[in-house]
Amino acid sequence: MSQHIAPARAADVDDSAADDARTARKNDPREVFGWMTYDWANSAFYTTVVGALYGEYLTYVTQQAVGPEGVALSLGPLGSISAKSYYPLCITLAVMLQIFLLPLLGAIADYSNFKKRLMAVFCYTGATATALMYFVADGRYLLGGLLFLVAMLCFNAAIVLYNSYLPQITTEDRRDKVSSRGFALGYLGGGILLLLNSLFINAAPRLGLAETTAVRLSLFSAGIWWGGFALITFLTLRSHNAARPLPPGKGILTVGFSELGRTFRELRRLKHTFRYLLAYLFFIDGVQTIIGMAGVFLAQELFVSRGAATDRSFLIGIFLMVQFMAIFGALLFERVAAFVGTKRAIMASLVIWSGIVIYAYAFLQTTRQAWWMAAVIAVVLGGTQALSRSLFSRMIPAGREASFFGLYEISERASWMGMGVFTIVVNQTGSYRQAILFLIFFFAVGLFILLFTDTDRAIHEAGNALPEEVEPPARAGAEYQDESGV
Repeated sequence: MSQHIAPARAADVDDSAADDARTARKNDPREVFGWMTYDWANSAFYTTVVGALYGEYLTYVTQQAVGPEGVALSLGPLGSISAKSYYPLCITLAVMLQIFLLPLLGAIADYSNFKKRLMAVFCYTGATATALMYFVADGRYLLGGLLFLVAMLCFNAAIVLYNSYLPQITTEDRRDKVSSRGFALGYLGGGILLLLNSLFINAAPRLGLAETTAVRLSLFSAGIWWGGFALITFLTLRSHNAARPLPPGKGILTVGFSELGRTFRELRRLKHTFRYLLAYLFFIDGVQTIIGMAGVFLAQELFVSRGAATDRSFLIGIFLMVQFMAIFGALLFERVAAFVGTKRAIMASLVIWSGIVIYAYAFLQTTRQAWWMAAVIAVVLGGTQALSRSLFSRMIPAGREASFFGLYEISERASWMGMGVFTIVVNQTGSYRQAILFLIFFFAVGLFILLFTDTDRAIHEAGNALPEEVEPPARAGAEYQDESGV
């Protein structure tokens, strides 16, 4: 009997020592700041390129090449892609490729110490593709589509690996604060560059530049910003995953698929983590659809439907305001979560989102009302995104961070259900108001599933501690981090 007990006790001692060593490496102010800086760096791509400039610009280049109603891409017996639908096709292809790539990427990253190197490869490939968008002109719309596809895939692949660092560099009691401050920095960085680019584009005629040249230079600046500030991240982040040799006869892709299968089996065992992921799939779908269609909704309902020309400066101003106000939303909801708990704070945000779609459907009539509604969206947007990430990070078993965040990222980026419902309702009713109201379904379903999800149990089943259960030494590290200003 003793021959079996002694090794077990020795293993327990070794595991305990390993846990203490991992905890001692967490909450390092320098590393946490470097991690948060990546939010500042990569948000430039999403705000300037995806959010504000590239869709309209690529459509313009395509129509200049083939005509307003011309064929941009022939698919043979499958039909053809028009100039108007070329950019949506690029988005659709990016989403479809992500569904296959991101979970596999996460599994590969968790298997060995590839994570930091993979993140750097995807970051700088994406930043380079973004900078090369400067050359998308004179009919080179096919190049433009390819560069966008590469940039989008790399952006989201790097995000999977970036998010998976959160549970490795912070203790449970620090997750909400670090995640919220990371999002706040992202909103600030992306907003500053977009503001500078907007001013530059408006000043282009006075500088003797064509507006399209100013747009191309703005796209170039997003790639430089992304790659430049990311240097801080890669100089401060450590490689946390221990290298594991490949099993005999297996390649990295084979191991990746087997690890992916293991992740799904593990998720089936972690029932409450699965429920949370399902709830997130629904409510974030509603959030992403509102953000994606907000510009079109406001333009159609406040201007086009009344026979007026769309005020683009108003739309850009709304977008910038949301970008900067979301900083305060992320920080405010961090405080709310500390007071009422993270799950309740997320549920409160979903109730507010439901109120927003009801207001947009029934009451929105003026641009002044739109400003107030956008301010509420900004506050709740920052809180929902930041707290959802930090709560999920606690439900992941140690060593499986990238694999689980691969699934999480798919839920966030592949907002096909909400877009599909929105498209169908607009097509059937001709009303954008009816379409926005139908999105309440996604918030209601997400709220209902989350209500019956025991997030505390999910955290314990994953082998992690609740914030209030973190041992005093870890809290001492957290206090040191607060004093350092991170």
